[in-house]
Amino acid sequence: MNLTEAREGEEYIIRGLATDDEELNAFLFSLGCYSGEPVTVVSRLKGGCVVSIKDARYNIDDQLASAILI
Repeated sequence: MNLTEAREGEEYIIRGLATDDEELNAFLFSLGCYSGEPVTVVSRLKGGCVVSIKDARYNIDDQLASAILI
């Protein structure tokens, strides 16, 4: 399951990243988005969602959210 299928307000554990793009992997890692980290979908927006990772909130689009496996 990926982050686009997550329910709002529920905490999930990141299982991995479904992308071969090294630049995208590095960007997600810089946000604190890597295996074993908890992530919560705070709210859904048109074309994306707001997520909470390591006490910070980020607005990510659906394409990026679909690359984050939970």
